[in-house]
Amino acid sequence: MSEQPAPSPAPAPTAGAPSSDAGDSLLPGSPLPAGIASALKRDGAGLVAAIVQQFDTNEVLMLGWMDDEALNRTMTTGRVTFYSRSRQEYWRKGDTSGHVQWVKSVALDCDGDALLVRVDQVGAACHTGTRTCFDGRAFDVVAGSAS
Repeated sequence: MSEQPAPSPAPAPTAGAPSSDAGDSLLPGSPLPAGIASALKRDGAGLVAAIVQQFDTNEVLMLGWMDDEALNRTMTTGRVTFYSRSRQEYWRKGDTSGHVQWVKSVALDCDGDALLVRVDQVGAACHTGTRTCFDGRAFDVVAGSAS
């Protein structure tokens, strides 16, 4: 695997932690601008769910996890980087498979606990080789109606 092991995610900065200046200043321990870092609501491991969506079709491709460093890399390199909970290392989508995710935009949900990463997906998004991680995995449900 070409991904390099990395240390565990840094402890999550505390929302409202002091910073040296307003605007682009960083919260202690985070590579992100203070406004972004303070808006994130991380889980106990310092991670935020990242929903990945194809930018032109709105197809939901996958779900991954990001800490501040993975989000910073995603926002500054044009390629999506995740933090693997099982391997406890950073990985960049496509480094081994060639199925690259080119970043088009990143947005934070209203609660601050989920990211929407819109990408241009090259090849399969799922490690199983399917286009999305949801292909062929639908449940039988009773469909509701607004009327």
